[in-house]
Amino acid sequence: MDTDVATPIELLSEEDCWESLHASNLGRLALSVANEPSIYPVSFMAAGRRLLFRTSPGTKLAELTVNSHVAFEIDGVGAEDAWSVVVKGTARALDKQSEIDLAAELSLRSDFPALKYVYVEIIPHEVTGRRFDLGPEPERT
Repeated sequence: MDTDVATPIELLSEEDCWESLHASNLGRLALSVANEPSIYPVSFMAAGRRLLFRTSPGTKLAELTVNSHVAFEIDGVGAEDAWSVVVKGTARALDKQSEIDLAAELSLRSDFPALKYVYVEIIPHEVTGRRFDLGPEPERT
């Protein structure tokens, strides 16, 4: 086995992860209820060190009331590399009018043609990211 081969994976700093989160507006929310995983695409925005998205009453919101522990992921692919940022945290629907009013002042918009009046925030507990070099698989020895 050749141990001189450079790893094609680079761990991103937390600052790099937040920079990517602030520059993105579409991600995937992963959550679980009754041991059944679900993943939903959501338009979001990073506001400081938290994530915000809007939703409407339905499965996603119902699941968050049962189990608030979530994972959230954004990623991208370029010509020579790909990257991924994963946020693990706790989600909650904003319920105080003052919080809702502040969230409504942000430039949070939905890329999906549906009315979404419920604001949800994710408070991160862990933020990690990786950048991957793209290319052919190394020869196996």
